[in-house]
This record gives sequence, C-alpha cells and structure tokens, in this order.
Amino acid sequence: MASQDIAQLTEALAKTHVGEELSYRGQGLKLDDKQSVEGIAREIEQCKYLKALRLEGNTIGVEAARVIAKALESKKELQRCHWSDMFTGRLRSEIPPALKSLGNALMTSGTRLTELDLSDNAFGPDGIKGIEVLLKSPACHTLQELRLNNCGMGIGGGIILASALAECYKQSSVAGSPLKLKVFIAGRNRLENDGAIALAHSFQMIGSLEEVHMPQNGINHPGITALATAMQHSLNLRVLNLNDNTFTKRGAVAMAQALRHLRNVQVINFGDCLVRSEGAIAIAAALREGLPILKELNLSFGEISEAAALVVATAVRDKADLQKLDLNGNCLGEDGCEALKEFWESVNRADVLGSLRYCFIAGDSLSDLLCFLCFQSTCFVLFDNHILTACLISIFYQGNVNYLRSVSCWIIAKICPLMCQLDFSDATKMAEVFLQITSVYKEEAEVKQVVFETVDTLLRKAFSSPHFQSYIFVSSLMVNLGLLKGEEKMKKVCVLPGHLIVLEHCVGQDYFPLPITVLSCSSARDALKTALEKRITA
Repeated sequence: MASQDIAQLTEALAKTHVGEELSYRGQGLKLDDKQSVEGIAREIEQCKYLKALRLEGNTIGVEAARVIAKALESKKELQRCHWSDMFTGRLRSEIPPALKSLGNALMTSGTRLTELDLSDNAFGPDGIKGIEVLLKSPACHTLQELRLNNCGMGIGGGIILASALAECYKQSSVAGSPLKLKVFIAGRNRLENDGAIALAHSFQMIGSLEEVHMPQNGINHPGITALATAMQHSLNLRVLNLNDNTFTKRGAVAMAQALRHLRNVQVINFGDCLVRSEGAIAIAAALREGLPILKELNLSFGEISEAAALVVATAVRDKADLQKLDLNGNCLGEDGCEALKEFWESVNRADVLGSLRYCFIAGDSLSDLLCFLCFQSTCFVLFDNHILTACLISIFYQGNVNYLRSVSCWIIAKICPLMCQLDFSDATKMAEVFLQITSVYKEEAEVKQVVFETVDTLLRKAFSSPHFQSYIFVSSLMVNLGLLKGEEKMKKVCVLPGHLIVLEHCVGQDYFPLPITVLSCSSARDALKTALEKRITA
C-alpha cells in the first residue's frame, strides 16, 4: 500500500472518532461560551470509546466547561484527564464552578479514572474545593496518578486535598478495592509544614506510592519529618523528589531513617534542601546499607563539606545501577572537586559526577575563572538551579574587574544554550530570572548587547513553549516592578533603570505577548508605556 493511501486511511479512521484519545493540547483555544465549544463537545460525543481527553494549553470558561461536561456524562470508559494549564487568564472565581461541572459529569458517567492532571492551573485553595467531591467519589477510587503541580494550593488547599484523599481511601476500602495511588505530584504549591503534615498522614494511610514529587513548597524539618515517616509505609517507592525545601540536620536524619526501610528507590532528589554535612553523612549511612538499585542521587547545593561529600561517594560507590551523583554547588572548593573526580576515576566511573567532573581541568584562564566563580560564590546557595544563568551574569558584572567584563560575551555564548533546557512551566520563576539578568544592565555597548541578547534568547524560548503561562509571567513581572498592584505579598524588588529599559526593548519584539496594562511614571516607565502602545496600535 502506498504511503499516500496509508495517510488517507489514517485520516478517514480519525474522522470516525472510534479512537481512545481526543487531544486539543496546546491549541491556545479561548473557549468562553456554548458556541465556541460546540465542535469539541460534538467530537467528544462521537468518540465511542473515549479513554483519554487532553485539554491542556487552552482556556476554558464556566459556560464552556458546562457544555464539555454535558458531553462527558455518557463517557463511562474515560480513564485519563489531561487538564493542565486550561484556565489561563480566567478569574479565580470562574475556576471552581468550571471544575465542579466537569467533576459532576465524571461522577454521573460512572467512569473510573486512573489519571487526573490539573497542573499549572493557578486556582489556589478554592480550586481544590472545586474537585473535593470528585476526589472522594467512586470515580477516583481507581486513581493511580494525581498531578497538581504549580496550582498555588497553599496550606489550606493542601489540608483539603489530604482530607479528600483520606476519605477516598476509606470509602474505596469499604467498597472492597482500596485506593492505590502510585504517582503524586504537587510541586510549587506553598504547602509549607501544615500542608505537608496533613498530606503525610494520608500517604501513610494509602501506602502505595511509587513516585512523590513535592519540590519548592517551603517545607521545613517538621513537615519533612512527617513525610519521612509516611514514606516508610510505601515500600514500592521508586522516586522521591523534595528539591528546594529545607531539611537541615533534623529533617535529613529523619529522611535517612526512612530510607533504611525502602529497597526499591531509584531516584532521590534532595537538591537545594540544605541537608548540610551531618545530614549528608546520615543519608550516606542509609545508602550504604540499602537501596541496591539506586540510579540517581541529588544532594546539590546543600552546604556539604568535602569530607561529607566523600563519605556519600564511598556509600554509593558499589551500586551497579548508579548513573548520576549530583554534588554541585556544595562547599567543596577546588581540592574537593579534584578529590571527588580522582575517587570516581579510581573505579572507572567518573561519568556519574556529571558536570562536576569537568571542573578545574580545562586549563585556560577563562574556564578556570568560570569554575572558580561557580564554586566560591554564595550566589548559588541563595538561588535555585533555574536562576543559575542569571547569577553567573550578576557575578561577572557586579565585580569591578574590567577583565570580567571583557570575557562576558564568551560566558554568555556558553550559557545561552543552557537556557533552552530550563523548566519553563514556572512562569513566576522565569520572571525572577528576567529581573536578575536585567539588574546588571549598563549603557556600555558591550554590556547592553549581551543583556539584550540573553533576555531575547530566554523569552523567545519561554513564550514559544506550550506550557509557559505568559499571563502569569507578565503579571508577576509587572507586580515586581511596581507597575501593577498584586493580590498577594511579594518580596520587594529595588527597581533599577535596567529593568525598565530592557523590558522596553522586549515589548518591541515579536515574541512578546499583548495586551498588557501598565500604570507608569518616570521617564523610564513612560518609555516602556510608549513602546507598549506602539505594539498595541500596530
């Protein structure tokens, strides 16, 4: 059969809607009312064996959600709801009723979900209330994957979620088939200790988790200790990601104790968690005794000394499956990096160190200078990995040494490609990166060009990403710069001319989204406003 015939057959089969998945992913549809969503509702109704519905990357209003919900009421086979990033630009008051409509439809249909993804929807605690009844219902008794990354749940939302999961487990147990949740993802939600403790109680009750991802939640040692206790009951745990929380010694020791009970863990990410040397040694002791199939261990940016890092390396040396040991950003110094490199080279496994293995071996002055700054500067303790690029630039320009400026273009040339690997799902974090980079702006031609090119590279990549929330990025940026009033308290930024001048440059580029409201004053703000008005009226 010719390739053209195959293509025609594929297209014909697609039009019959007998497949298992309908996808509208990343189409940027603005679905406000019945008319705007009629086509989607009709296709849902015509899809006879719908098992997966992808709505991510669109924006759905209350009325449109009701129409979609009506079409879902007959879809008993539906198992996977990929509904991340589907409320961009909506009022927070619109989201709970939209979620309730969709949830009610799932319960009416009698479906049994295995996956529910509502990540990157900034709905806060009220959004969790919108799915609370659904999570307790039989529709979620079979749930295996729950993804709520970057939803702004806060402490209140975390507590409501924990209660709903506990109730789901109790009711499903009474029905004879206990909830067996395997994957839980809730990073960047400001859960803090109280939210983490509440969820830990539910996790301990469920006991079936295989992957837990809760990075960047402001959890300190009380919450970490509660999670550690809960993890001991999930004997099939494979992935534990608590990156960018704060363990300190007490949390690290509690987590080390939990690891002694687990045999199936393959990935541990405790980077940016301030485990410190004593905590690292405690974790090393647990690793030495167990975790035989460990593949990745991240203890980066944890204020770990050279001696403690070598203890960790010794503990995992004989693990045959180990592929990556990340100890970057710790208190190692040149001698510590060299000692680690020599240690792993002695067993012919230097590759497990990743980028750390290349430090201080290049020989040329530029590479040596870059490595020195990477390992000696405190900037890498203060910021997470996403702001690595901005910190490097800041380090170079904040110094008074002309030599640093003379090599700035070389550094940017090396760093810019790394920007393409950044996680663009966190628009607020990208706003912080922007502010860091633009803070070093100067009117000197070389510096000006480097900053413009760096920001253009970053934002062009960000705005082209289907998962990047442009509205949140722009809003966060405007609030930080004092151009808009924010609903929540934010860390004050000392607004510099460079922030506004570079932003003026950016809004004149074709990649920058519109419209944007700017309340401005001063010459720099007026220039920015003028640039925005030119784009809007163009």
